[in-house]
This record gives sequence, C-alpha cells and structure tokens, in this order.
Amino acid sequence: MIRYLLKCKNKHEFESWFLSSVEYEKLKKKNLIKCIFCKSQEVDKSIMSPGIIGKVHAEHDAFNNKEFTKTKKDLIKLKRFVEKNFKFVGDKFPQEIREIYYGNKENKNIYGITSSEERQELEEEGIEFNSIPWTRNKEN
Repeated sequence: MIRYLLKCKNKHEFESWFLSSVEYEKLKKKNLIKCIFCKSQEVDKSIMSPGIIGKVHAEHDAFNNKEFTKTKKDLIKLKRFVEKNFKFVGDKFPQEIREIYYGNKENKNIYGITSSEERQELEEEGIEFNSIPWTRNKEN
C-alpha cells in the first residue's frame, strides 16, 4: 500500500491510499480519482516527504496498521452484505437506477459499476446512491 497527498485544481489537499503507484496511475487515467471536497476530477499527487521510522513513529504506524486492518475487515463485511442482499447489474447500473428512480421499475436493492462521468450525471439528476471502496476478500 502507498499513501499519497493529493491536490485538486481548487487547491484542496487530502490523503488517499492506493494498492501501488501503478494502481494510482490506472485510476487516474480512468478519471476515477476525485476531490473529496469539491468532487473535481482534476487531481494530482502533491509533494510528500517520506516517513522516517523511529521509535515514536513505529508505535504510531503500528496503530495505523491496526486501524487499517480493522477498516479493511469492515469493508469486506460490507462487501459480503451487499453481494448477499443486492442484485449485481454490472455496467447497467446507471440505466437501472434511473428506471427505479423515475418509477419505471420496482424499487429494489442493486449494485453495479459506473464511470466517473455517469456518477456525475446521476448526481446532477438528483439521484442518490453511494459508492463504497470494493476490496478483495483476502485480508493481506
């Protein structure tokens, strides 16, 4: 895992974790990274100093690793719940959620895939939905 300090075109700064620098580049290329404050997709890595591990830092890092592990376990539980209780509609999610929202289909629990552009269009239409980080079931 790698942590980057990110900065959007509106100069908002925030941190985010990525599986690797290659994974960051893939997500950036697909416009799947957006500012947590203003939703801008014009986000770049900011300058970040490396962490130096000393006694104090090691204790802090151990706490963060425990916290990260707990968060990942919680995300895996959430993923399992969604998979068990929601219907997967794949890349048809935007169409399916619109049909439910506008009353053309029965209200049901669904989940699927959207592009950043599709998410933005749904938000502009006032359609409420949630995005959750999808994690692998492995706990490493």
